[in-house]
Parts: sequence; structure tokens; C-alpha cells
Amino acid sequence: MSRIAVLVADLFEDSEYLEPVRAFKEAEHEVVHVGLEANGIVKGKKQRTAVRVRIPVGKASPDDFEALLIPGGYSPDELRGEEEAVAFARDFVKSGKPVFAICHAPQLLITADILKGRKVTGWKSIIQDIKNAGGEYIDQQVVKDGNLISSREPRDLPAFIAASLEILEGRQEGDKDECNT
Repeated sequence: MSRIAVLVADLFEDSEYLEPVRAFKEAEHEVVHVGLEANGIVKGKKQRTAVRVRIPVGKASPDDFEALLIPGGYSPDELRGEEEAVAFARDFVKSGKPVFAICHAPQLLITADILKGRKVTGWKSIIQDIKNAGGEYIDQQVVKDGNLISSREPRDLPAFIAASLEILEGRQEGDKDECNT
């Protein structure tokens, strides 16, 4: 069982949170909500899904988790304005542990300045931002580049979830140092 940090702020894309979290829990992984304020409630942008933040990002460490999920929506844009969230995302990517980023999530990774030379996908409106950050945009359902797993949009969720679970299962089998990609 892996402990997965879900980095989230207000107006996240509901399905990009709900579906992966459901799949992770069904696979018996622990999901921990990390956000800007402990015990704060953040809500999804369409369905207004309410999520209680358990750990403030300033007190979270990649050492405490095996993977990171960053749902899209407007949440990544809000998080990228907070240095502690940017540092957490940067440190997580640099840790070599899996980072699952969907839709607008690469906005946070752009601000964390860790996309240079990386293959990534995301929502169509941030393609140029990814390229400007030195990333190589790939128009596919799922793009795996080392520990970074990314998808474009909600309709890619089945492939995104399958790839994420595959990575987590590989890590459970004792591969703690690198992603099986």
C-alpha cells in the first residue's frame, strides 16, 4: 500500500480528483489531502465536491509519501502562486517518486521549473506554456517520462488511472528507487 499525497486547492476539476482517488482507495492505497490550510475545505469547480485538507503544504514532505497526484482545473493555478506548494511539487519531482499530473496540473510544474527536457502532456490551452518552460509537449492520452505521468483531460482518465496504478504496483514490489516506465 502506498501513501499518496493529493495536492489540491479550490476549483479543482472534480472528475480528475474523484476518479483517481476512488481507484487508489479501491487498490488499498492511502490518500492524504495536502493543501494551503490544514482542515480547510476546498471545493471542485463543477460538482462542488468538498475535500478537507489534512496537511498544510508547508508541513508536508515528499519523504512522507510514495506518490503525488495533482488534479487539474483552476487548483494548479492557485497553487502555483504559493511558494510552499511550488517547492513541494519541485521537491517531489526531484525525489524520483511518481508524480501524476492531469489537465492543468503542469501549470504548477512549470512554475516549479522542472519541465525542461521532460516529455509531458496537458490541457490544450497550456501547450505553449509547456513548450516555453522547456518541456516537450506530446499529444497522447498518457505520457510517461521517468517519474512524471501526465494526461490531457477528463476523457483520458481511464488511461491515466491505469498508468498510475501500474506505477504504484511496480513500486510496491520493491522498486523504491525508480519508476517502472
